[in-house]
Amino acid sequence: MPIDVSDSVLVARELLSVEDAESVLDWLIQHPHGQIDLADCNHVHAANFQVLMAARPKIAAWPQRETLADWLRAALIQEDTIHVQDDSGS
Repeated sequence: MPIDVSDSVLVARELLSVEDAESVLDWLIQHPHGQIDLADCNHVHAANFQVLMAARPKIAAWPQRETLADWLRAALIQEDTIHVQDDSGS
């Protein structure tokens, strides 16, 4: 498994495969204030992407691979940007 964990940080190495998604989710549930280090990660499977989108953990380090980092930042740094439209007419 290309992940290392401690009480405060989950470090993803090389790739986060579909097989890692349940482990990542379990770790985030057990460590709700934990951080994710993606510096050495070069691929995130869609299952892990969904886990990250749902959990919104603090990212301690973004991937060194710039295209992956930009893509993840665009998706994960959108807190409080979705607004509910008021259709009440006022």
